[in-house]
Amino acid sequence: MPTDKVKVRFAPSPTGLLHVGNARTALLNYLFARKAGGQFILRIDDTDAARSTKEFEDAIYRDLGWLGLAHDMADRQANRLAKYSLAFYKLQASGHIYPAYETEAELERQRGLLKARRLPPIYNRAALDPATRAKWEAEGRKPHWRFKLSRTKIRWADLVRGPVEIDTATMSDPVLVREDGAFLYTLPSVADDIDMGISHVVRGEDHVTNTAAQIEIFAALGGPIPVFAHFPLLVGAGGEALSKRLGSLSLQQLREEGIEPQAVCAYLAKIGTSDAVAPMLSLADLALDFDFAKIGRAPAHFDPEELAALNAKTLHAMPHAMVAGRTTVSEAVWDAIQPNLSKLSDAADLALLVSGPVTPVIEDAALAASAIATLPPEPWNEDTWPLWTKAVAAATGAKGKGLYHPLRLALTGRGDGPELKKLLPLIGRAKVLARLKGETA
Repeated sequence: MPTDKVKVRFAPSPTGLLHVGNARTALLNYLFARKAGGQFILRIDDTDAARSTKEFEDAIYRDLGWLGLAHDMADRQANRLAKYSLAFYKLQASGHIYPAYETEAELERQRGLLKARRLPPIYNRAALDPATRAKWEAEGRKPHWRFKLSRTKIRWADLVRGPVEIDTATMSDPVLVREDGAFLYTLPSVADDIDMGISHVVRGEDHVTNTAAQIEIFAALGGPIPVFAHFPLLVGAGGEALSKRLGSLSLQQLREEGIEPQAVCAYLAKIGTSDAVAPMLSLADLALDFDFAKIGRAPAHFDPEELAALNAKTLHAMPHAMVAGRTTVSEAVWDAIQPNLSKLSDAADLALLVSGPVTPVIEDAALAASAIATLPPEPWNEDTWPLWTKAVAAATGAKGKGLYHPLRLALTGRGDGPELKKLLPLIGRAKVLARLKGETA
């Protein structure tokens, strides 16, 4: 398909916060569209009026904006109900849907009987029997509407899974409209894909079976059938099913925990692929790297600790310009403390090592006194630290940890931290001298 024809959609329901699973769906759609020079559509699936809220809809826009996933067009399914009614009437006129009247309790009993006989729990199409239908209608029952599957084998070439074949004889006829007239997910989704010209449907492999029924609905409505790509779902670090807590890990939670959006995007784009997980600061670079052929068939392992490590590496790779609006730390201080950051919030604490006040820890008074005596005059640069410590070593005989650890404690009040060759010129001679004397400065 020509790249100018590529159009994909992300269709979240505003019934909760975006979590890492559906964020990955949005991201893969976005990267594919951007690489192809196509369009990324945001479609709010709010046909479930009872559970959909404006608060969650606003959160979807906020979270996608945080990730940098800019959409080319947006719409809400609640605005498009007339289109779904037209699609319904078209299916009704062509005989592709039929009314069914069973209650949920009756359907559950039917499934139980089939299970007891070790048969698949497939709807028995009792509603197609005229006498049975007349009986139910006489009882005043309101129908739900089912799509009548062809009960044939449906095949498609999946961009991730390769050739796929699903026999719709193994499936129940899907319910498209409930007794109260509300549309369920399937019909609005297909109708929208046709109306919006969606060329590719990129989603999790839990939709593979649904795809067979949807292909039949596309054909029944006379619409072009999109190209499908079903990627494996996320699992835990050890291959276990994601826990409820981790499975619902929201983007809002990651943001509040100090995870950078660039780290989230790089991680979700690379896990489960043949590429290494590594910092990538640009969505454009991620899009350039994107290829369905790189996505493996095994589930993608989501490890919060691996994401946290990638977050640190991402910060270590960021130029000061990328964080200047979110921190008061100067570029020079950023350069000194950057390799020691795990989260951006660490920057303010580490910057205090320069600006103070720092309460020094004098572990070796004699060594501190020799350090004062050998402290060179300013101006200082990164060569000052190695030259100075060489002079202290010559005067005291100290070396290794016995030399560097007491000096770090005296200058920073802590046993670890940024390289002192970078910190020393920023701290300045006056503060260094005061701290070596044990004074808070």
